[in-house]
Amino acid sequence: MSLIVVTGGVRSGKSRFAEELAAESGRRVLYVATGQAWDDEMRARIELHKNRRPSEWGCVEVGGRLSDYVDVSAEYDVVLIDCLSTWVSNRLMNIAEEEWRSEKHTTALLQEAKAWLGQVQASSQTVIAVTSEVGLGGVAMNLLGRWFADVLGDVNQMSARQADVVYAVLSGIPWRIKG
Repeated sequence: MSLIVVTGGVRSGKSRFAEELAAESGRRVLYVATGQAWDDEMRARIELHKNRRPSEWGCVEVGGRLSDYVDVSAEYDVVLIDCLSTWVSNRLMNIAEEEWRSEKHTTALLQEAKAWLGQVQASSQTVIAVTSEVGLGGVAMNLLGRWFADVLGDVNQMSARQADVVYAVLSGIPWRIKG
């Protein structure tokens, strides 16, 4: 098992860098897409990512549980997950507003992340997980934004602790900060 976490701000170049890492491996790559086309702008972002990827890479879209890709990943050596922050966002957006910040939902999501990390650890694959860094900004102005930052912050910390290598990408420049 090898886990590489690539973090950075929105539009920092983290996805492109992670794609370069996967391509440079010269191995069979499965791209795990977590984005959902909620609107035209998101559809355009997804299309940009699709066009940038090598055609020989496999691709699976996960909208629910992060580990849903595991069953189809056996024939691949490298799994590129883009991205954990979109996965958390999608999960939170599917919870009714009156249940935001519920301990039940927070615990379930963090347990799911822990279970995924357990699967990564048991795997022989290299997993590259892209995520947005939420620890450098201010406190969000609304309840959902604060919940997102809290949950993603915990998921990022768990992932980085387990990772063999962590990169932070700033303005397109990767910094190796662990490993």
